[in-house]
Amino acid sequence: MAITAQLVKELREKTGAGMMDCKKALQETDGDIDKAVDFLREKGMAKAAKKADRIAAEGSAYIEVAGNTAALIEVNCETDFVTKNDQFKELLSELGKHIVTQKPETTEETLQQKLHGTGDTVEHYINSVVAKIGEKISLRRFALVDKTDNDAFGAYLHMGGQIGVLTLLEGTTDEQVAKDIAMHIAAVNPRYVSRDAVSEEEVDREREVLKTQALNEGKPEHIVEKMVEGRLGKFFEEICLLEQNFVKDPDQKVKKYVSDKGASVKSFNRFEVGEGMEKREENFAEEVKSQMKK
Repeated sequence: MAITAQLVKELREKTGAGMMDCKKALQETDGDIDKAVDFLREKGMAKAAKKADRIAAEGSAYIEVAGNTAALIEVNCETDFVTKNDQFKELLSELGKHIVTQKPETTEETLQQKLHGTGDTVEHYINSVVAKIGEKISLRRFALVDKTDNDAFGAYLHMGGQIGVLTLLEGTTDEQVAKDIAMHIAAVNPRYVSRDAVSEEEVDREREVLKTQALNEGKPEHIVEKMVEGRLGKFFEEICLLEQNFVKDPDQKVKKYVSDKGASVKSFNRFEVGEGMEKREENFAEEVKSQMKK
């Protein structure tokens, strides 16, 4: 039977599955739309699609290291209970291994790649896990980092993966030192490695704010400039890793701790699960009431 565009459209509207998946389902079932629906449900595609509009702002960060390549990923789900599920943990591991070996550039590219050891795409694999677990799950983002044999990765997951940090230190192969820096970053949340990384535009904007603050405090103009420069130092301490007091030894700066080890911080990535995403407001009393009415 010829698979028409209208038939594909009808199946897509019934299931919410992707166009190519609908076409394949119809081909597999000789154009029988009811059997095609069952085909998609069995594959987990229809069930996954119906969950697409749910809010998934929980989840876990995960770090995979393979030789000189490491990946920090964030996978989201709807409830934190799912993060303790063995199938979810296996999903994190499979995605981490895939990303460090295939080195995709974007999440979109990742989803369309074939997963090692299977004939399906990464997207299909995620959908199959969705079908088993019963929650929306999505690969939100990842950071891929390469190093040389003379460098060290620092990998740290905080609170079971609520925060994940991956650091790259040059000039040392001591992973513990790199991990110490990762732990500091998890706790203090700097935005940049050093002052040099902060744009002139951001510094100028902060300088203007500090100047206005000082003038509003009634400070004489001739000392405002000195005050602003002093306060800018505090600004850099707040946002720049190397300027911060080291969490494990507050008497010294991170810069000194690292340099004493003969190393330098090349880069860091910090993912906090759900940051910047809309969170679902839970109202358990209302939820119970609505369940009782059904």
